[in-house]
Amino acid sequence: MATTDETEAATDWTGRPFSCQDCPHKELRAGGRCVLGRICVRDKRSKRIDRFFAQNSALAGEYLDHLYFEVRALAAKYANPFQVARLMKDREPEVRAMAALRLPIARVREMSKDKDRAVRIACALRLEGADLVAMAHDEDEHVRLTVARRLDPSLLPILCADPSATVRRYLVGRLPPERLFGLMHDDDAVVRREAAERVPPEALGALINDPDLRVRFVVADRAPRDIAIRLVNDEDPEVRARAHERKTESRP
Repeated sequence: MATTDETEAATDWTGRPFSCQDCPHKELRAGGRCVLGRICVRDKRSKRIDRFFAQNSALAGEYLDHLYFEVRALAAKYANPFQVARLMKDREPEVRAMAALRLPIARVREMSKDKDRAVRIACALRLEGADLVAMAHDEDEHVRLTVARRLDPSLLPILCADPSATVRRYLVGRLPPERLFGLMHDDDAVVRREAAERVPPEALGALINDPDLRVRFVVADRAPRDIAIRLVNDEDPEVRARAHERKTESRP
C-alpha cells in the first residue's frame, strides 16, 4: 500500500520517531485536538502541523521561534498578527512570506523589497494602489505577473513594455480590446496572436503581413471580408484556405 499523509509513521523534523509519552499537550488528546500521526505539532509533515494549529490556534504564538521553519511558518498562519511581526526578518523566506500575508499593510510595505521573490509575491498579494504599482518594476517576472493579476485594468498599460512575454501575454487577456493596439506589434508572436483574437476586427488590416502564420490565420478568420481575402495568395496553405472560404462568404 502506498504511503500517504494518513499512514506514514510519525517522525519529527529531524527524522526521529516519537510517541505521545513526553508530549506537552497530552490534555488535548482527550478532545481529539491532538492525534498522533494526524494532528500533531511535533510531526515533520506540514499537513499534520497545520491541523494542530487549526485546532489549537491559541497555542500558535508559542511556536513562532521553533527551530523547524515549517512550524514557524504554520504558527504564523494562525498566531495573533502582532506576535508575527518578529518573523519579518526570519532566516527562511517561507516564514517571511507567511508573515507578509498576516501582518498589517504598513509592515507589509516594509517587506516589499525582500531579497526573496516568494516574499515579494506575498507582498504583491496584499498591497494596493501606489504600493502595488511600485512593484510593477520588480526584477522578477513572477512578482510582476502577480502585480498584473491584481492591478486595476486602467493601470495595466504600465506593464505593456514589460521585458517578460509571459507578463505581456497575461495583459492581453485583461486589457480592454481598445487598449491592445500597441500589443498587436509586440516582438512575441504569441502576444500578437492573442491580441489579434481580441482587438476590433477592423483593426486587423495592420497584421496582414505579420511574419507569423498564426497571426495571419487570425486575420483571415476574424477580419472583415475585404481584409481577409487579401490573404488568398498567402504562403501558408491553411491561411490561404481560410481566406478562400471568406471570399465565398455571401456576407461581409
